[in-house]
Amino acid sequence: MATEEPKYTLLGKSEPFELRAYAPQIVAEVKVDGDLDAASNQGFRLIAAFIFGKNQVSEKIAMTAPVGIESSKSSENAGNQWTVSFVMPAEYTLASLPKPLDPQVKIRELPAENKAVIAFSGFYNEEKVKEKTQALRDWMQTKNLKPRGEPQFARYNPPWTLPFMRRNEVMIQVQE
Repeated sequence: MATEEPKYTLLGKSEPFELRAYAPQIVAEVKVDGDLDAASNQGFRLIAAFIFGKNQVSEKIAMTAPVGIESSKSSENAGNQWTVSFVMPAEYTLASLPKPLDPQVKIRELPAENKAVIAFSGFYNEEKVKEKTQALRDWMQTKNLKPRGEPQFARYNPPWTLPFMRRNEVMIQVQE
């Protein structure tokens, strides 16, 4: 069975870049510390526990893709802090989604938004994500698209997926 992904409409494309209009969505997210890889793994485990039944009704929630990772650095926090998120299946509303038992797992609704995206395959590391993020920023500038918020790194595949079959993306929300 295919893994559910967030719904979007393609507004424009010039390989490897896309401009997408995303429908509103609900995310489960956690804030974690560490480098990109450690934070990704720790955040994944915390949210996976929630969707595998560590919630108020012990209900299993279908796995979705991608796992989103974005820097949550602020002026008072100079360290490496990340927000790791899963988009919840479209069948849920804020009212119908089971509540997490772990207080670190937060549920939030995102409005419809446009995002500029660059896709790439293979392994990822902080350096590669920075390189792809800069390429996306450069493309956005040529298209007169103004960024809003922090870039988000999205990974779609389990760790055992062969590198050439992996799908990764960097997404940046675009000001309307």
